[in-house]
Amino acid sequence: MDSRPSHRFSALTEGLLAVLLCEGVGLLAAWATQTSVTTWYLTLAKPAFTPPDWLFAPVWTVLYAMMGIAAVLVRRSGPGRGRRGALVLFGVQLVMNGAWSFAFFWARSPAAGGLVIVALLGVLAWTTVRFFRVRALAGWLLTPYLLWVAYATALNGAIWLLN
Repeated sequence: MDSRPSHRFSALTEGLLAVLLCEGVGLLAAWATQTSVTTWYLTLAKPAFTPPDWLFAPVWTVLYAMMGIAAVLVRRSGPGRGRRGALVLFGVQLVMNGAWSFAFFWARSPAAGGLVIVALLGVLAWTTVRFFRVRALAGWLLTPYLLWVAYATALNGAIWLLN
């Protein structure tokens, strides 16, 4: 008897849906970002370690795809092993991910963005640990995202201090 959960969708279909969900959050965040990136953001003092603007879209596109794949790997793992809790945390961090763009760019507030991203970093670290426990590959797929958010947290903090 197969111990895996029954699924209505194939692994490929489920993977595509998960990636599309994550990329959709990215599109919503990009929409919120566009309200200020060519105006307000240009007026901010930024630290020397600020990456070029063109880098953000490709990095986030890849990271969102990796996030979706990681979530499907956890979703399709065997029963138990803490997968439900890991997926709940994944959902929470995904919402927080989108919320950061609204706090920082939409509200034009590095302070509010800082509060959101520090919380996001904590929840994401917890999510990554949980993903590793369920399926190591899923944890490794979240690791670049965790590192990017840690970097973005430092960047957000520096912008807040400089402005």
